[in-house]
Amino acid sequence: MADTRNNPLGRRGFVMSSLITGFTLAVSRVEAQEIHTGSSGIVAAEVRIPVSDGSLPAYVARPAGAGPFPIVLVIEEIFGVHEYIKDICRRLAHLGYLGVAPELYARLADLSTMTDPHQIIRDVISKAPDATVIADLDATASWAGQHQGDLHRMGVVGFCRGGRDSWLYAEHNPMLKAAVAFYGPVKTDDTPIQPRSPLDLAAGLKCPLLGLYGGQDTSIAQSDVQAAQARARAAGQVVDIVVYPDAPHGFHADYRPSYRRADAEDGWNRAIAWFRQHGVT
Repeated sequence: MADTRNNPLGRRGFVMSSLITGFTLAVSRVEAQEIHTGSSGIVAAEVRIPVSDGSLPAYVARPAGAGPFPIVLVIEEIFGVHEYIKDICRRLAHLGYLGVAPELYARLADLSTMTDPHQIIRDVISKAPDATVIADLDATASWAGQHQGDLHRMGVVGFCRGGRDSWLYAEHNPMLKAAVAFYGPVKTDDTPIQPRSPLDLAAGLKCPLLGLYGGQDTSIAQSDVQAAQARARAAGQVVDIVVYPDAPHGFHADYRPSYRRADAEDGWNRAIAWFRQHGVT
């Protein structure tokens, strides 16, 4: 896998020219239980994904060998493609997947320097047009298909805000075989650049979706999640929502105090089983 970090950024140039090293600064502390997955036996690198106005920094991990490998697009939390998200890609690579995580907010801010989650939401997340996020994910999928990935065996997984984007992307791309959303909000405020929420579009899902949610998550109303599932199922779509009664938001994020090991492991096992059940294998 070629490391293309030195390629030009394109006409406009992006605020983030490379990925975060280590963990995000926007959490109070990194917990000792954080998981580190090694790169022995796989190929992992920071790369660039060509998009309409330049190129996005991204992290890719895949098995050693020629491929093609099933693709899993990995969508970040609000904190950027830092070590946790990179580790997710490496975990997928050890299971036989090409995992690729684009830095979707590279145009808007340098997330490696930001320390306040509320500022990130206000100044970055709220200013990221959904249409641009979807187009960047399309470009990432296309890139993966040209770099030893198999577009006919493709899934998506996202965490937190990335879970919302997993819903939206599964409502957009008919080439997806399966989607997984870890605690993704389904009802968000409509704005000119984020005009429709996953709940609005649930009837149009293009692939089976697994949603993994915490029963103690005060940021996501369970009634909204159940409404999205009901709307999708009424339209003949396949949706399975799993709620972990004692888990908070971010229960899979092993570097944060919100981590709940048993629920995280169960959710991860369900996610991989979901991909395999629906043809991402």
